[in-house]
Amino acid sequence: MTDLFTTKPKPPLAELLRPKTLDEFVGQRHLLGPGKPLRLAFEAGKLHSFILWGPPGVGKTTLGRLAASATDSRFIAISAVLAGVKDIRQAIDEAQAELDNHGRSTVLFVDEIHRFNKAQQDALLPHVESGLLTLVGGTTEHPGLAVNSALLSRAQVYTLEPLSSDELNQRYERALPHLQGVTLDADALDLLKGFADGDGRRFLNLLEQVTNAASGAGKVVVDGEFARLSTSPSLRRFDKGGDEFYWQLSAFHKSLRGSDC
Repeated sequence: MTDLFTTKPKPPLAELLRPKTLDEFVGQRHLLGPGKPLRLAFEAGKLHSFILWGPPGVGKTTLGRLAASATDSRFIAISAVLAGVKDIRQAIDEAQAELDNHGRSTVLFVDEIHRFNKAQQDALLPHVESGLLTLVGGTTEHPGLAVNSALLSRAQVYTLEPLSSDELNQRYERALPHLQGVTLDADALDLLKGFADGDGRRFLNLLEQVTNAASGAGKVVVDGEFARLSTSPSLRRFDKGGDEFYWQLSAFHKSLRGSDC
């Protein structure tokens, strides 16, 4: 009899397919293609601190993990939504112990780094400056507005882009062995890509939802109608008062220029 208290739950598809190497990573070719800045840094094993600015689901956390793997560094992840100065100090202590006891450096990934206030960001400065920590920050907000200048002067900012249709196709191909023998026709695949809006994690979550429904219904090929019935349109990226708000407002203004309105 299976012990329900010891059986590990199956990880979500998005976590199951999280890239373990640069070659498995999909997207961001302007940073990771041959001869591009992050590819060169990873391959040389000589990292610098950097901040990744981009929408959700485009690989910020994964790039932080790959940065640690590429340099055989310890990886520590904290979320600025939940963490405070105490958590930063604990990460610093762990990084110092790792260096003293094992001679290994540490990559500290701070998700949603724009949520840290000035004091919290300042707590990182001397340790980034000394090289004890290689900081990798992830943010969906413009770093020039959300990250203080002292930290920006110590970290390169890289802009990440939403995943293209072809890149989402690549994610689908990688996911196929995990879809219980279910495949999607062209209409269903296009529908999910549209709902995902360039977000790779959202795309895989939708794909898992649809294929689970298809498997339960005994279907092996999902068409557009079944995909539409087993999902619902996702809200497109929007943030009240944030970057997406102003970009969409700017696009609206440009659309009116030269019109009869």
